[in-house]
Amino acid sequence: MSENSEHHYTEGEIAREVTELENRSATAARIFDLRRIIGGLFVVYGVIVTIAGITDSQAAIDKAQGVNINLWTGIGMLLLGVFFLAWLKLRPTAPPVPSQEQPED
Repeated sequence: MSENSEHHYTEGEIAREVTELENRSATAARIFDLRRIIGGLFVVYGVIVTIAGITDSQAAIDKAQGVNINLWTGIGMLLLGVFFLAWLKLRPTAPPVPSQEQPED
């Protein structure tokens, strides 16, 4: 390559590239929102523990002093997971506010 192959960006190209990077960053922030991860894990584990509670034998319930602990814990985990996912849906991550820097004179 020659030394004269330098590309000089125009203001429009720079602004377009910055906007594209900001959009990618906002998308990544929404994808990796902790509410989505925590809510999803609690729902999955809640389903598993609830099924374990439904299928518990009477001996397992008697061992827990008559309380079907797996069932109640699974229901609690499901409710917490649904809460996190509802929170994510009702209050989504706000997109970043573009900075309004003044050009230097």
